Amino acid sequence: MSNTANPSGLPADLSPDLPAILPDFVGVLGGGRMGAGIAHAFLIKGADVLVVERDEQSAEAARERVESAAAKSIERGVVDANLDEMASRLTVGVDYDAFKDRQLVVEAVPEDWDLKVSSLRGIEERLAPEAYLASNTSSLSVNGLAKELQRPGNFLGLHFFNPVPASTLIEVVLGEHTAPGLADAAKRWVAALGKTAVVVNDAPGFASSRLGVAIALEAMRMVEEGVASAEDIDNAMVLGYKHPMGPLRTTDIVGLDVRLGIAEYLQSTLGDRFAPPQILRDKVARGELGRKTGKGFFDWPS
Repeated sequence: MSNTANPSGLPADLSPDLPAILPDFVGVLGGGRMGAGIAHAFLIKGADVLVVERDEQSAEAARERVESAAAKSIERGVVDANLDEMASRLTVGVDYDAFKDRQLVVEAVPEDWDLKVSSLRGIEERLAPEAYLASNTSSLSVNGLAKELQRPGNFLGLHFFNPVPASTLIEVVLGEHTAPGLADAAKRWVAALGKTAVVVNDAPGFASSRLGVAIALEAMRMVEEGVASAEDIDNAMVLGYKHPMGPLRTTDIVGLDVRLGIAEYLQSTLGDRFAPPQILRDKVARGELGRKTGKGFFDWPS
């Protein structure tokens, strides 16, 4: 559905019977695994997608990730589309000025406060006043980030999950100043992506990271204490509690360095129950970061 009469993608009437709507022009800052996954999600649903990276080499790597994911979606029958047509709606670059025509931009840079703030400010400076800006942060304060922006009412969190193509969940995180109706618009965007929205008010770790990290940290302590192997702990959660994947394998996919950063932030805001166990610190220090390095709590083939 075209939103040319409504540049923001925010329906004027938010009645429940309106269909799911996507903005026509979407931007993503960061083309790593998460950013490329977010770009792919919007691309296969018909949006014109721009990915901005830090340099030309990274931009081309991002293009390859998105186009490869799009090709796999066609092969699996997830989407009935032509790859060339989808590729024609994908632009990659290194210039923030290219965001000027975007109706929605999702920031997907690493979980570093200063980097997030500088990135969000740089995007906002280029956006039209009616455009929307979202962060893919998995734990940092949406209220805190909003305070660094000129238009906090147009800002919220859109927390996608890794791997984005396979995940059916997006956490919509509302700040104190998020404009009325933006939550409903975000839920429609999520529905248009074929995923389910969970709406939470800003709090440390939101809902998903807070619960997910708590379980993962306890699983790590159990490995550290010799209670059971990583494989058996994961199997207990998969077979006993019907989790699709165990907490330690999930940690490997997310990245042990990412989990450590989130745990340290939650410890600073919620207390020592989120203190990272030594086994996590040791593995990160050794460069055992999970799937991306070939080794974490499990070995991963290259």
